[in-house]
Amino acid sequence: MSLTFEERKRTILEQLMKEEKVRVPQLSEQLNVSMETIRRDLDRLEKEGLLKKVYGGAVKTRLNMIEPPFLQRAQMHREEKEALGRCAARLVNDGETIMIDNGTTTVEVIRYLHDRSDVTIVTHSISAMLLAAEMFPGRIFFAGGEVDVKLQSAGGSLTERMLEQFKVHKAFISVGGVSLVDGITDYDVNEASISRKMIERAEEAIVLADHSKLGVTTFAKIADLQEVSMIVTDRNCPAEWIRHLQEKNVEIRLAE
Repeated sequence: MSLTFEERKRTILEQLMKEEKVRVPQLSEQLNVSMETIRRDLDRLEKEGLLKKVYGGAVKTRLNMIEPPFLQRAQMHREEKEALGRCAARLVNDGETIMIDNGTTTVEVIRYLHDRSDVTIVTHSISAMLLAAEMFPGRIFFAGGEVDVKLQSAGGSLTERMLEQFKVHKAFISVGGVSLVDGITDYDVNEASISRKMIERAEEAIVLADHSKLGVTTFAKIADLQEVSMIVTDRNCPAEWIRHLQEKNVEIRLAE
């Protein structure tokens, strides 16, 4: 019995999530339908905004290159970011030193460390540093360098050299996207370089990414999925994402 469009749609989108590209001949053979049927399916899915047709097949549509301004991002998915920050703060043990990179989600971790005088924070984020100075009772190290006013952070070789001086228990990393194929990525190549350095200097690298970041690839690669210890996301994370991350031996934590 031939598959319905909805059944073929599920298979096509599942394969796109895992491989980020599908080809007409392989889908035709896999689903036991004609190549013309597959082309019509891809036309329909493109009109729904679920993929982009290319020669011989289709690719996912979620390749993002432009990041909204910091203040605008701070208001996006606000509840999820607060939940992720609260969940991440619970992962910090007594007496630990942590790194926090520059992101509107990772800065939320600080809000839930307001009573942790035994913890030390290292950050290159101006927003994180200012918030910590206001409400965090522990030690704060600012990894300074050339300041990017737009990004609200320090960066470059001076910042990386300072980070090289530390070895920490955990690094909390913000991302532009999380992809099963491309790993974790960011919009800015300099920010990605700093996040990569923090991962190198930490015993555990913990990525904070709300569900809108899943399946997204942005411009600059930070690391492969296997290089991070855990991904903290929200309850809107699709079940198939949890399954695929577990297949890659990546621990996933769902924030309440």
